[in-house]
Amino acid sequence: MAETFPYIESDAPVSHPGGLLAEELEVREMSQRELARRIGRPFQVINEIVRGRKAITAETALQLEAEFGTRAYIWLGLQAKYDLGVARRKMEESRAAS
Repeated sequence: MAETFPYIESDAPVSHPGGLLAEELEVREMSQRELARRIGRPFQVINEIVRGRKAITAETALQLEAEFGTRAYIWLGLQAKYDLGVARRKMEESRAAS
């Protein structure tokens, strides 16, 4: 049976995966500082991801997988979808301005 990934495969408006990370923390009643401590990352990195200012890297995705059980490729897929959406919007704006 093939796995499906609704967050990745949908055509819904693209949002930064930091929002999903924030939701995950809220559900688990875990602070950003606690997550940073548990996965050995600086608080600033987690905070910037949650605020949508920093990308989820492969290393961070693996650490999130180890902590939450959500596969690293899902985190990376969400980040890639966001990055593609941003690039697409910029390209469309550039074409419209031409």
